[in-house]
Amino acid sequence: MLAVEVVFALEERQVLLELKVEPGASVAQVIARSGIDGQFPAVDFAALEVGIWGRIVSREDIVRDGDRIEIYRPLQMDPREARRLRAGAGQGN
Repeated sequence: MLAVEVVFALEERQVLLELKVEPGASVAQVIARSGIDGQFPAVDFAALEVGIWGRIVSREDIVRDGDRIEIYRPLQMDPREARRLRAGAGQGN
């Protein structure tokens, strides 16, 4: 058995689930087995990008022992734009 994690976060709530899965399990199989969709019924997990340790991957990719599968929610604002706005707000102080 492989030890893997599935993580997902909203602003108000973050979840990290630890699982044991069979060798050869795909990212999609691990996410389904985690049951995370039941904890966030309003989220369409099939539409979200996924990654392993910060690297975007396909749901068909095979997981390895120790992998952390990350489910990414859409950005509310481009990070560059957010930095620009924060810097602009501080200019008048």
